[in-house]
Amino acid sequence: MIESRGTERGILEQLHTRLRESYEELFANYVDPQEPLFDDGEKWQPLLGTADDVAAAHATYSTEEQLQAIQAEARRLATTNEFAINGHENRISYLVGSGHRYRVVARDEADSSTEFIAQAQSVLDRFLDENAWVARQQEIVRRRDRDGEVFLRLFTQSDGRTLVRFVEPGQVVTPRELQSDPSVRFGVRTEPFDVETVLAYYVDGVAVDATEIQHRKGQVDRNARRGLPLFYPVRKNLRRAEKLLRNMSIVAEIQSAIALIRRHGAGGDSVQQFVADTADLTVTDRISGHQQHIRRYGPGTILDAPAGIQYDFPAAGLDAGSFVTIMQAELRAIASRLVMPEFMLTSDASNANYASTLVAEGPAVKMFSRLQHELIADDRALLRRVLGNAAAAGVLSEARLGQLEIQVTPPSLVVRNERDEADVHRIELESGILSPQTWSERRGLNYEQEQANFAAHQVRGSEASSAPTRGSAVEHFED
Repeated sequence: MIESRGTERGILEQLHTRLRESYEELFANYVDPQEPLFDDGEKWQPLLGTADDVAAAHATYSTEEQLQAIQAEARRLATTNEFAINGHENRISYLVGSGHRYRVVARDEADSSTEFIAQAQSVLDRFLDENAWVARQQEIVRRRDRDGEVFLRLFTQSDGRTLVRFVEPGQVVTPRELQSDPSVRFGVRTEPFDVETVLAYYVDGVAVDATEIQHRKGQVDRNARRGLPLFYPVRKNLRRAEKLLRNMSIVAEIQSAIALIRRHGAGGDSVQQFVADTADLTVTDRISGHQQHIRRYGPGTILDAPAGIQYDFPAAGLDAGSFVTIMQAELRAIASRLVMPEFMLTSDASNANYASTLVAEGPAVKMFSRLQHELIADDRALLRRVLGNAAAAGVLSEARLGQLEIQVTPPSLVVRNERDEADVHRIELESGILSPQTWSERRGLNYEQEQANFAAHQVRGSEASSAPTRGSAVEHFED
């Protein structure tokens, strides 16, 4: 009986062993069918049927929660990562600089009076002044890069003036009661079969007509309802570069702080006695009662080592150059995303020539020029709305607005030889293809103000020439 039980137990153990081996073999050879969808810890978004879903998947987010998480991460980078901050600030400096110049002119072959042009220019100048446009334009670039989008809401006043205010991306969400409406996604209502035709934006749950909001998106296709932050593709590179710099600094700090390490051949009691004897100061902790022996090593200290003591200097073996190479590789990956030279991201111009980088055919200039034209197109569209609001209030003639256009002059991107540039402009002026007004704007001058300065200068000159000199006054007195 006992023998039969032992035999059964042995058979069960063999079966358990075989079963365990089968499971181990099964899991060892198991291949997850979704493994190709994962890359670096993140899952790819599947492409669905509708064009809108495809656009959302292309933008790497498919829900409003995912979009808000991406934007929150990008905002943290923009406020805490020194390399991201430098990248944002450099793009603002090159795209906006000290500000664009806006001038109202008559369209080609349009018969528009100088007075009407001056009225429209006055409306435009007032808008730029009241809305602190230079600072606001800089913030527009920062927000568009940081969040992937910027919402500008226009508030028309009773006297025709227009005020502009920012709307935070987190305020534009789909109301709960419209979650099932296919024409409303990510807080944006569009035509049912035309995603590019926007009808309204839901700001804090309230529908705002699309004519009152200008939505500038970045890094996505036109049929995507929302944008994508500039640094999203290289966010991990930014974090790695930041951590690598931190770790390098901490290691260097620790190694440089530890000037030397003594190696004692004697026992522990002898070591403690040696430390106590050579201490300059002894501090006793009030709580633990432990004593801390402190010795100061001044510059040029010469140590006399007793027999059995050896000194090691760990800082002598520090090789920071190997880590710097890795750091530069990460920063080049980030700079390549921005199509910018590395020195524009690191402020280190030792490996680049500024003059040879910002030339007319350079990749950075081409990229900045393209971005400037996008910014100008958006600004011009917004300013047309401003003039339209003034016309609706009776400040301007609505029928004559079509005769006007807005010229925008951005700051120059290329490194200029001012003498050669002046010669080219003079030839263009003499050939009739460049106006004095445009030449003034390219020089950063206000043409009207300069003409007024010339007139004032001529008046002063004529007054000085007509004023009697001291000698003539004496002759008149003698007569």
